[in-house]
Amino acid sequence: MSDDEGLRAEAERCLRDLAGDHARLRDDQWTAIAALVVDRRRALVVQRTGWGKSAVYFVATRLLRARGAGPTVIVSPLLALMRNQIAAADRAGIHARTINSANTDDWDRIFTEVEAGEVDVLLVSPERLNNPDFRDLVLPKLAAGAGLVVVDEAHCISDWGHDFRPDYRRLRTLLADLPSGIPVLATTATANARVTQDVAEQLAGDDALVLRGALERESLHLAVTELPTAEQRIAWLGEHLADLPGSGIIYTLTVAAANEISGYLRDRGHEVAAYSGQTDPAERLQAEQDLQENRLKALVATSALGMGFDKPDLGFIVHVGAPQSPVAYYQQIGRAGRGVDRAEVILLPGREDRDIWAYFASLAFPPEPIVRATLEVLDAAGRALSTSALEPRVDLNRARLEMMLKVLDVDGAVRRVKGGWESTGRSWSYDRDRYERVTAARRREQQAMLDYITATSCREEFLRAQLDDPAAAPCGRCDNCTGRHWPATVTEHGAAEARARLHRPGVELAPRRMWPTGVKDDLGVSGRITATEQADPGRALGRLTDIGWGNGLRELFAAPDTEAPKAMLDAVVEVLAAWDWPARPTAVVSIGSRTRPRLVASLTEHISRLGRLPHLGELAIPAPPEPRRHNSAQRLRQVWPLTIPPHLADALKSHSGPILLIDDRTESGWTLTVAARLLRQAGAQAVLPLVLATPN
Repeated sequence: MSDDEGLRAEAERCLRDLAGDHARLRDDQWTAIAALVVDRRRALVVQRTGWGKSAVYFVATRLLRARGAGPTVIVSPLLALMRNQIAAADRAGIHARTINSANTDDWDRIFTEVEAGEVDVLLVSPERLNNPDFRDLVLPKLAAGAGLVVVDEAHCISDWGHDFRPDYRRLRTLLADLPSGIPVLATTATANARVTQDVAEQLAGDDALVLRGALERESLHLAVTELPTAEQRIAWLGEHLADLPGSGIIYTLTVAAANEISGYLRDRGHEVAAYSGQTDPAERLQAEQDLQENRLKALVATSALGMGFDKPDLGFIVHVGAPQSPVAYYQQIGRAGRGVDRAEVILLPGREDRDIWAYFASLAFPPEPIVRATLEVLDAAGRALSTSALEPRVDLNRARLEMMLKVLDVDGAVRRVKGGWESTGRSWSYDRDRYERVTAARRREQQAMLDYITATSCREEFLRAQLDDPAAAPCGRCDNCTGRHWPATVTEHGAAEARARLHRPGVELAPRRMWPTGVKDDLGVSGRITATEQADPGRALGRLTDIGWGNGLRELFAAPDTEAPKAMLDAVVEVLAAWDWPARPTAVVSIGSRTRPRLVASLTEHISRLGRLPHLGELAIPAPPEPRRHNSAQRLRQVWPLTIPPHLADALKSHSGPILLIDDRTESGWTLTVAARLLRQAGAQAVLPLVLATPN
């Protein structure tokens, strides 16, 4: 037996330990393993979900460890995916550990085990790469002693990819600094030709081995069912969920939709749970286990579950709302049908999808003036500034500011250190052409998703062509190929139930309790907002991201100023009737609006008249409106000039009882916070905010 034959036989035995006696290596799996173990090369494997990419790095790990190599370091993006990978490694006799934000208490023990040679695989979240201590003290040791480095879900490296993450871009530096002879494997199921080329170049220039296979999924039966309204879409789910095979995932575009739909389906008697980035980690783990063990019919999930769940017998994937690219869609549906002969894949698109896409697009890399202003602030400071210290000086919200800083860190213009961010002093150029090309690519992807919805040709072929799969061909299984379509109707009773659920009015508004950092010098406030100056919990009619009230509210605020529609006024009355306030309000105060005076006036007049509550007056900012700011400190500065006019101050002196404070919408919450503080200082017993819309 030749050396190659002996090594392949050893690899086959490892694979059977991992996947069972039936398992045999595919030719490309063996090619990748040999490249890593024998040639110590860098390889990119682009293969469909379920092909066995994880088998490549686990088998390679066993072979390398048997030959004295150090542990495999896997950069993996999601906790759920890490849990699946650790379980798979254990089955193969591979000791795997993970370092992530949820197990910080275990880090020292894990590092000790790594140094003692007791760990075969160490999984690291990409966010760890942005932690100064980990980056400077831990990562160099891991990289220097690694036997293999794996980048899972490697499309995240590329800003051409559908799920680009700035933390992943740091891997380029890590890979460049690796000692020679350490093999590297990057894997993904969703990379078109452009992303494949970009990732391969970041791996090893022109020297990377690229193994790209056909993306056909023989078990998937794709379909699109168009229904005109949100209530009809979730009514369809309620009426057809039991008809879908086994258990599965219902994807939504927003957290609000996941919560709404899961609540409705539970009301209908279905065993489901909501799952999003806002779900408590313990609840997320329990939900995953419940689905794995078929105690749930479905998880109603955002993209937080997109790459992070491995259940081979998932029988269906339903999307309520279309992802904004065919590539993202193909990845999510790839979770289904890996271990069953047939899985149903159904898209229920909505007219609100484009609004949600537009919102996500607004979070793209900021314009050059904002980036330059940030760099100037850091240069002038001459020291590290925390994100919260930067926020008052840069007109970006926290999430977008941090994303921008991570990109600048990767580009070498700033550096994350203990205490925040510091300027490196290096020159930096704003790559406007690249950002514009990426934006244009995103628009093309969105249009392609719309084309998929209306396509009359094979759906799987369409998606595979979007991924530049040269073997794309008609599947013979989808609704267009077979002519068999899911019904696009629901019963009147089902639609009425769904309408009642979605249009159930009322969202609680939690009051602000802390002043933002960085405003003490000019505004004179810091720390906790005293209880005697706080607003009470308030109410909004609905969220702008809701699939119920959200559509109507978005249309209202996109149109010119007008009086509040009767349906919304009636619903606000329902909100008031259901409000469990400690004491009923005895008067109304409004916040003057320069952009929507008719809307605020009509809402205030209706509540005042119907509730027989005197309208004492309105607060206003005595200056022309400025462009809306995007972060807490700047928004607070913008609304700080709110004043109480003399007639309202006089009315408050002679009035007792809680005040109902009315505005059209809230975003940051600072307008309501400042208004409540003024009213409480003027003698109001309590302040109860009421608005039509809140963002989330």
